[in-house]
Amino acid sequence: MTKLIILRGNSGSGKTTIAKELQKLFGKNTMLISQDVIRREMLNVDDGENTKALPLLKELLKYGNEHNEIVILEGILRANWYNSLFELAIEFYNQNIYAYYFDMSFEETLKRHQTRACRDEFGEKEMKSWWREKDFAPILNEISITDEKDIQSIVSQIYETVFEN
Repeated sequence: MTKLIILRGNSGSGKTTIAKELQKLFGKNTMLISQDVIRREMLNVDDGENTKALPLLKELLKYGNEHNEIVILEGILRANWYNSLFELAIEFYNQNIYAYYFDMSFEETLKRHQTRACRDEFGEKEMKSWWREKDFAPILNEISITDEKDIQSIVSQIYETVFEN
């Protein structure tokens, strides 16, 4: 049965970096669904309640469940706006969901943002406007990832948990 890894949290928290590392580690037949790629690059639509990206994200979750061993879904994915996506994920993947919330301080996300290629596209003001403190999605029973962990320890933790189950 296909396993789904969900990585959620504020901008600059490291979700995309971790997702790409996990995809490399899991190897072939691992699908990566990036909210930013779908919303900003493929569709060029705004985020928000009932975003036009939501139907495509749902279709990709379905496709991944039918055709891949591992699916990684990553993005800010605000809990209240994407709850229907999470409900569908539970329907498709049952107990094979490994959900993580990047519970980083705003200061840490700013620091991490400075290491990104897109650091000049937006800055502190925009990140503050998007910020949601502890935006956990209770339906997902998420594990918290905090400031203290580095990239490699996060990747190892998730990989070992998913691989062992």
